[in-house]
Amino acid sequence: MTSESSAIHPRTPAPGRGERMTGAQAVVRSLEALGVTDVFGLPGGAVLPLYDALMDAEKLRHILVRHEQGAGHAAEGFAAAGAEVGVCIATSGPGATNLVTAIADAYMDSVPLLAITGQVFSHLMGTDAFQEADIVGITMPITKHSFLVKSAEEVPAAIAAAYHLASTGRPGPVLVDITKDAQEGELDFVWDPRVELAGYRPITKANSKQIQAAADLIAEAKRPVFYVGGGVGRAGASEELLQLAELVGAPVVTTLMARGVFPDSHPQHLGMPGMHGTVPAVLALQESDLLITLGARFDDRVTGKTAFFAPDAKVIHADIDPAEIGKIRPADVPIVGDAAEVIADLIAAVSTSKISRECSDISGWWERLNGLRAKYPLGYQETSDGLLAPQYVLQRIGELTGPEGVFAAGVGQHQMWAAQFIKYERPNSWLNSGGAGTMGYAVPAAMGAKVAEPDRVVWAIDGDGCFQMTNQELATCVVNNIPIKVAVINNSSLGMVRQWQTLIYDGRYSNTELNTGHGSQRVPDFVKLGDAYGCLAIRVEREDQVDDAIKLALETNDRPVLIDFVVSADAMVWPMVRQGTSNSDVQYALEHSPEWEDE
Repeated sequence: MTSESSAIHPRTPAPGRGERMTGAQAVVRSLEALGVTDVFGLPGGAVLPLYDALMDAEKLRHILVRHEQGAGHAAEGFAAAGAEVGVCIATSGPGATNLVTAIADAYMDSVPLLAITGQVFSHLMGTDAFQEADIVGITMPITKHSFLVKSAEEVPAAIAAAYHLASTGRPGPVLVDITKDAQEGELDFVWDPRVELAGYRPITKANSKQIQAAADLIAEAKRPVFYVGGGVGRAGASEELLQLAELVGAPVVTTLMARGVFPDSHPQHLGMPGMHGTVPAVLALQESDLLITLGARFDDRVTGKTAFFAPDAKVIHADIDPAEIGKIRPADVPIVGDAAEVIADLIAAVSTSKISRECSDISGWWERLNGLRAKYPLGYQETSDGLLAPQYVLQRIGELTGPEGVFAAGVGQHQMWAAQFIKYERPNSWLNSGGAGTMGYAVPAAMGAKVAEPDRVVWAIDGDGCFQMTNQELATCVVNNIPIKVAVINNSSLGMVRQWQTLIYDGRYSNTELNTGHGSQRVPDFVKLGDAYGCLAIRVEREDQVDDAIKLALETNDRPVLIDFVVSADAMVWPMVRQGTSNSDVQYALEHSPEWEDE
């Protein structure tokens, strides 16, 4: 994704018509006109006029966070779980820069996000005024576009354009930075939802010749694989994907960002590919002769060393963002378009192809893959120190909650275990920071998801390291009656870093011990911390306590629940492909690799 050209200018209606109001009031009125119901933010000097206007908002709920990064991740979680644009607000300077991590995160993972920031008075810009920061310049590389609004008259059109940019084409974050004088100034408010952005014309309908070429390759392939990325979920194309996959009969792998887009229980699903993917999923890509790539971008965590990735495969690559096609792996059939429309067209073309020509028999391919599934199932070893196996904890959370739940994970070992051992049957049920790998994502994202989906059970799956970065948003949850469940997978360390130190640095554990778990100082004590925030807080140290704690959490909906699961620090994430190596070198356990067949 590349930031839109700075030549984009929203059309401003002619003055002299409509209701007289301030620019700050126009922000509120514009958001309400767009159907926005919830925003997350934290006030400050440069955005005070907007916060004063929010006092009179009739359709807009503002949720006061405890840190601006929390506002950004909450807006991301709201967007990812509810399939709408998430909105966050911050003041100038450090308030705005505290949003940068969440904005970058949304950019990497194609999350529709509208960030509104206050800016110092326009005549003070460039003078190093108090709390001045060039947030437009800072965010240009990590947004679809960043707008600077210096007059009240520009406000409605800028908000409309930003919302349109965030939610169309490849979704992503858009920033609107509004000077204080633009907020205080007056305009005759006229709402015009029509947006005219020169040069912005996302292609949604695929070229019919490319669709036919793809159908021809699918008919000829003997070892095809659907390589499905998060773009299919963002496009709301899960039902179309299911229909196409069953029509073709080929195996499906879903990336970390696509978990839940295709049901885990479906017999064609091989699991997640990549660095910590299942052996069948990893090998299916490696041995395939055709990758049917839908809404995925060939990132390094999936491909391993790119030169060795799927060496015999032709590539169909469909994506809404033309910049992604051919960026890492050349495509034999490039298709630019919206995933839902592309897949619908492929269904029609493949259906016709099946009638008009003989298609390759892929039964031998399934025999190979089913053999791998039987020989290398996803599993884990029991711990040797008597502490909980984190995989078991997450498996039980998934089983007792069921497929209608929403699971937002932080980043690290717990993220991978949650992706592996919780079964996902529907889209928008798995939220995580995939591209940026942002620690601290889980709690605020779960909070935003619960606001978007109040009738669903929402879990934050966090590590003890991630949790300490944004746990202050539990205060936001308690005050605003947002009863999320938090499972802290507490191995008393920065677990993924520690795993790499074990495997690559001979067990030299440099600065990864956090002293939060078994046998440590317990700083902080997560149960006491949860109590202080007004949560129901529980510590679980034995396997026979796991189910009761989860069930109590599921029954408690009058406040957030925090469970401190004390797990073994020696537990590792397997399978694993070491960074910079071929996926063929996947290990399913320490010093154990599959015996690959020569094709």
